[in-house]
Parts: sequence; C-alpha cells; structure tokens
Amino acid sequence: MFPSMVERIPTTSAESQAQKIRRDMKATIVRVAAEGSLAIERRLHELNSEWPIERMLEANAATASLLGLTLGATVNKKFLILPAIVAGCMLQQSIQGWCPPLGVLRRMGYRTRAEIEQERYALKALRGDFSDVRKSSEQVTGEGIDKAMNAVQI
Repeated sequence: MFPSMVERIPTTSAESQAQKIRRDMKATIVRVAAEGSLAIERRLHELNSEWPIERMLEANAATASLLGLTLGATVNKKFLILPAIVAGCMLQQSIQGWCPPLGVLRRMGYRTRAEIEQERYALKALRGDFSDVRKSSEQVTGEGIDKAMNAVQI
C-alpha cells in the first residue's frame, strides 16, 4: 500500500541520506544542549523558520509551473509541457512519497517536518519542558491538559 505521511520521504530516499540527517541532528542536539538553555532557545527559534522538504518541493513546483506558463504564453507553446511535468511529479510525490527533485533536496540537507519536530521535542525534553506533565486522574482535564499542550507548543 502507500506509505504513511510520516514515512513517505524517509522510506523513499536513500538510506545514506537519512542516516546523515540523523547524525547531523544528533550532533546539533548534543552541541546545543552542551551550550545551555540560551542556545536551546536560539535553536528552537531557528527550527521555527526552517523550511521542511515538503515546503521546498511545493515552492519549486509552483515556481517551475509559473515559469512554464509564462514562457508558454510569451515565447513558445511547447513550454507548456513544463507545468504538466511538474503536476505529474507532484502527484507522484503525494501518492508515493517520491519525485525526481527529492534526492537533490535531501542531499542539500532538507529535512521532513517530522525530522524537524523530532529535534524540536528532543531539545524541549532536554530543557525540561515535559517534567511537569504527568498523567493522573486530575490532569485529564483543565490544568493538566494545558500543561501538556504548552509543553509541545511549537
């Protein structure tokens, strides 16, 4: 069947790329944690503005489509093939989790949203955000839910 949304890109890209991304993420977490709470805050702020690979694919597809439409309308109608190819690639990406530019973007270091979130929650755990979150009968409503939601706030 089709891979889940979380598994789509890591399972369809080269294992060496996924391993490098995991190694780099671990090294970043170790370095930032050793530098202290201010470094963790800075890194969390950086993660908020990091573009995941899915967003890069969408931006590149839109750019290529607009370029093809513009060139097709102004230069030669043969350029209209470009938006059709891009649409096919995006359909393939949405169904299978793979498209031709994916390998290039992974080699450039672009990560999935899930990989970015993994780093974010590792840093939050090291910062102690989850220490006040415990499941108990009193916390199933009200303040306990608020604490849990605040701990995972992006």
